[in-house]
This record gives sequence, structure tokens and C-alpha cells, in this order.
Amino acid sequence: MFLFRRLSLLCLLALAACGGAHDTGVPPAPPGVLFAPDFGDSDPASFNAPRPDSFAVHGIDAARFQKSIAWGEARASGVNFAFIKATEGGDLLDTAFQEHWRAAGSAGVVRGAYHFYYFCTPPEDQARWFIRNVPRTPGMMPPVLDMEWNPFSPTCATVRPPGAEVRDQMRRWLRIVEAHYGQRPIIYTTPEFYRQNGLGQFDGYEFWLRSTAKTLGEVYPGQPWKFWQYTATGIVPGIAGGVDLNAFNGSRSDWQNWIARRAVR
Repeated sequence: MFLFRRLSLLCLLALAACGGAHDTGVPPAPPGVLFAPDFGDSDPASFNAPRPDSFAVHGIDAARFQKSIAWGEARASGVNFAFIKATEGGDLLDTAFQEHWRAAGSAGVVRGAYHFYYFCTPPEDQARWFIRNVPRTPGMMPPVLDMEWNPFSPTCATVRPPGAEVRDQMRRWLRIVEAHYGQRPIIYTTPEFYRQNGLGQFDGYEFWLRSTAKTLGEVYPGQPWKFWQYTATGIVPGIAGGVDLNAFNGSRSDWQNWIARRAVR
């Protein structure tokens, strides 16, 4: 049954693409088609309800660490959206961004780009760097500001401002980027960073939240959310190695309505 389902989906994609979506740029399935998730997990967690598989629309986030993605096959396996890492700080461009952005778009995957924030560079410089490298593409998801402590940077690892300053810097980046793309950005964060910096104070912003062992209601009590990053060890046909998996908070029709309202024009 599994093999038959996979072959049927791949045949649908091949017909819609007229042979070679990656080369022609033609989406392998009509826009708006949603595929059910056909994912695995090399280290699955035992979640309380609601479990990630209770949500209808799933996707991934990708960066240079995902060196090989057959985006058409991944979409057929349930990758309906992808957040793609674009920039870090004020001068770093993810080396895989341009290729992931192009290929995901050619496969008909709904794309969004995210910026990994550094505390040793002014937010205005970081906002301009993101805008310089991420094209304002009609149909893309709102831009994402990725807020978490960075223990690996040789210059920024020890820079940890107090919560009020963190929130001020975030607001400065968010205002500039919203003005350019015409959509209010999404905030991504982790449990530790969220608690330590009072990110629950960002009323009116949609959140993409990480929690790989407990439900978001348990980890971020009372916090509304739009996307849930529920594992870093996902297994997806068409993607070499592990990948982050994400669920959208809503039904299929909720997803279509959200995209209609929140996509960049």
C-alpha cells in the first residue's frame, strides 16, 4: 500500500510537470494542492495530545546542512511548505539559500525565508542584509526572525543583552522588514529564549515555536502559535539525512485562508 501510494503521487507530479520541474521551473503539481505527510523520524518523541500527526498541513525548514533535496519528491511526501534559512547577522548568506529557494519554488512548495539574529550587529544592518538577499517574491510566506542564543559564534556567543534590550532590537528589525515585504514577520524561538526574554509580550505577532519533547501548550502555556517545529530528526523521502519537521496550526482550509491573507504580494 505504501509503495502504491508513493508511485501514484510521483506519477501525478510527473504528469503535472510535463517532465522535469527542476529544469523548467514548472511546478510539479497545481498550486494549492496539499499532500498528506508521509514522514518518518529517527528519534521520535512520545507527545501528549495534540500530537503533531493530528495536524493536517506539514512542512520543513532547510539550510546549508540539507545538502541534497529532491524538492518534487519531498513535496509529494507531504512537504507543503518550507522555511529556508537566508541570512545571519549583517554579512552572512547561507550558502544553500539561493538553490533551495529556486528549487522549492519550482516544485510548488510554499516558501518563506528566515534570518538568524546576532546580538553584535545593529538590527538595522541585519534587516538591510536580509532585504538585500531575499527577493520580495509574490506568494512567499511572511519573513521570519529567528531568535535564539548563539553559542557557536566566536564574536557573539557571549553577548546576551537583558530582555528589554532584546525586545527593543527585535522590534527595530521587525518594523523595517515588515515595511519592505508588506507583511508582519513571524517570530521563531526556543523555550529558553522565550522565557528569558519575555517574548510573550509580542502581541499581534504570529509565532513559530520549537518543542521536540512536549506539546507547545505544555512548554509555552497560553501562547498562541502558528507553526510547531516538533522534531530535528525527521526522515522525508527526497531529503538526504535528518531534517526539521513542522506542523501548521489549523486545518487544510485554515491553511488556504492563511496563505491567501498572509502571502507577500
